[in-house]
Amino acid sequence: MTTNRTPATSAASTATTSAASLLRHLLPALRALAHRVLIDAMTGMAHGLFASLILGTILGQLGRLLPGAAGTWLTLLGAIATSLTGAGIGVGVAHRLKAPTFVVVGAMVAGQVGARAAALLSGTALQSDGGAPALVLNGPGEPLGAFIAAWAAVEAGRLVAGRTSLDILVTPTLSVCAGGSAGLLVGPPISRLMISLGQLVNWGTERQPLLMGIIVSALMGIILTLPISSAALGIILDLSGLAAGAATIGCTTQMVGFAVASYRENRFAGLIAQGLGTSMLQVPNIVRHPLIWVPPTLASAILGPITTMVLGMQSNAIGSGMGSAGLVGQIMTFQTMSGSTSTGRLIALIVVFQILIPALLTLGISELMRARGWIKPGDMALAAG
Repeated sequence: MTTNRTPATSAASTATTSAASLLRHLLPALRALAHRVLIDAMTGMAHGLFASLILGTILGQLGRLLPGAAGTWLTLLGAIATSLTGAGIGVGVAHRLKAPTFVVVGAMVAGQVGARAAALLSGTALQSDGGAPALVLNGPGEPLGAFIAAWAAVEAGRLVAGRTSLDILVTPTLSVCAGGSAGLLVGPPISRLMISLGQLVNWGTERQPLLMGIIVSALMGIILTLPISSAALGIILDLSGLAAGAATIGCTTQMVGFAVASYRENRFAGLIAQGLGTSMLQVPNIVRHPLIWVPPTLASAILGPITTMVLGMQSNAIGSGMGSAGLVGQIMTFQTMSGSTSTGRLIALIVVFQILIPALLTLGISELMRARGWIKPGDMALAAG
């Protein structure tokens, strides 16, 4: 039997083939771009945040606790580190994206511009007492604006880096101008959108602490373990109050949960690496054995609403996505709740509900799954070296 192909049918077939071919070539490029922005660049942002805003906050907190010159010195260092959050993000992003030196420095400047975009545009960042205007660095600025500016600076700088005889002038100039422009033009509206989304999450958690406690705790814990920055997300969304408290318990449960549940495979070194470092170390194992992710995630979903509805535990944006990494989540919980809760009771709440119960609950679920053969010996073993 002969099939007659009309010109229209042939044209449609050719178009379909061309579209499929284009898609095959386009998808790898899109995946690479997504990995570059959402994984590599966001990881660099998280590193920059930790070395500036998060570290500065911890130093400031320690400075307020210590008397005399030592306390004053730490408070000053903390304030300087916090005010340079935009620059820290710029360096972190550029370094993670393997940018050359001039691009790194340009991204640092652009990141600081992006972080201060709203204040620069409104004129509040500049003050004058009759002489030359002075730049006022008040607080950390907008982390997302810094990220956008830094990423634009890196991508623009890479186009010309090392390709001209005037590299020392052309590369940093293009990086600063392109990144700074992106930060000023695009940063403020996107930052406002993300902050509005964070306010919606905060509002929803206050109104529906059971449902939102489950969602926020489980999702932030999952994001912490994935190669995505939960710390950056918590700060970008400006999580606070009960929402930040639920996020803190979710992230902490992933870390201490994996640390304790995998103790028989990884011993003390794994306990410290995951409990005070990152549960991201388990990602290769999760890819091979997805069921190992059930215990800490289920424990997060159980404990999230308990912290919001029963205990009313709160935190701030800085601590919301850090979990027990360096005990930042616990320090920020203490800082947030110390004005309304006695010191002894607050320390007990943090130790019991952010460390002990998450560890024991995750361990119990894990042991049940091991007994049923759903988790096998070695499934959670970390790679050596």
